[in-house]
Amino acid sequence: MRHHTPISPGWTIGGEIISIDRVGRSRQQQLDVAMGKELKRKRAILEIWQAAIDAVEGRMSVIEAITQDDVFEPDQILAVGKAAQAMGEGALEKFPQCPALIVTKHGHSDLTLAARDRVEVIESGHPIPDENSLEAGRALLDRARAMPADSRLLLLVSGGASALAEALPDDMTLDDLKRITEEMIATGKTIAEINARRKQASLIKDGKLIEAYPGVEVRIYAISDVEGDAIATIGSGIGDPHRAPARARARIVASNSIARERAARRALELDFEVRRNDESLYGDVFELAVRIGNELRDAVPGVYIYGGEPTIVLPEKPGRGGRNQSLALALAEHIDGRDDISILVAGTDGTDGPTDAAGGLVTGATWSAADDPRNALERADAGSFLECADSLFTTGPTNTNVMDLVIAIVD
Repeated sequence: MRHHTPISPGWTIGGEIISIDRVGRSRQQQLDVAMGKELKRKRAILEIWQAAIDAVEGRMSVIEAITQDDVFEPDQILAVGKAAQAMGEGALEKFPQCPALIVTKHGHSDLTLAARDRVEVIESGHPIPDENSLEAGRALLDRARAMPADSRLLLLVSGGASALAEALPDDMTLDDLKRITEEMIATGKTIAEINARRKQASLIKDGKLIEAYPGVEVRIYAISDVEGDAIATIGSGIGDPHRAPARARARIVASNSIARERAARRALELDFEVRRNDESLYGDVFELAVRIGNELRDAVPGVYIYGGEPTIVLPEKPGRGGRNQSLALALAEHIDGRDDISILVAGTDGTDGPTDAAGGLVTGATWSAADDPRNALERADAGSFLECADSLFTTGPTNTNVMDLVIAIVD
């Protein structure tokens, strides 16, 4: 199992590490003048981004939910999703003696948690499930089924759980699951459509994991990565209480709206006008690029924030990149030549498709910074282009997953 050591606050753009420098306002103003308008915009966008991520970070979201909720002492903690590491840490901070199973993406856990007594960590595949995904699904099901009738369960769920853990019926193989998943992703299916298909065959999705648990109470804390924050859709309904409503209670502890609200607040603290803040980032990336690009080209100065999760239809042999990198590059065309607009497009979990980048941070100079951007878009190879243009945005795991954000500043 590979482990990840969390990074200090900061980001990598085009190989350059940009850290948060917490300095006084007078010195900050001097730095802004020295850096120039473009770098000032970039720095502001990154501060706004980090504020959004901090507001929905898994550990604190769980600690706050437990503190605010009525008294509950779990006998078992199950955490599954891209933010499972941090969510599990928060729960174990409140219940240090409780046994726990943490299921997360490869590279999203660290040795500190895995080394604790009574804690098991399984890393598995995302967005395409792997053998570890089946191991994780079986482990979740076995632990839930084995709990006593008078027991209490704390279930922590975040986006990515659908691929990270699965238990299949005897007539379905891992190859079948991979093929179905790849086909749905390649044809631009929405997360709701993908998760609806996953529920049909799964032995743990659609509330079946909770149904298999024989105890008296299960409390579900979820970080939402779906439109409308529907618990029945997050992780394909692995935390959906509908099959055991008398014993189960679910609560959303972090969401895209919470992230956007904190982003807007940070923008105001940085003396920007917030001109737009809505969850409208749905639909095909190229259609979104036209709509958002047209708006920003004619926009009055300020900060524009969009949240959601776009879709993309992939060619037969896609290159390097995901929906956020493609949207970032497509937007770069619409602001080509402008020296007053900067745009960040990124996945809040720190990954975009099957890559280790979160997205792209583009300006009016990006489109012309490397060869043949249109061909890169057609081949779904936006990541390679953005890297050449020093516009690839890399964060590492963020300990959350509340869909995607677009943050734009117009001077």
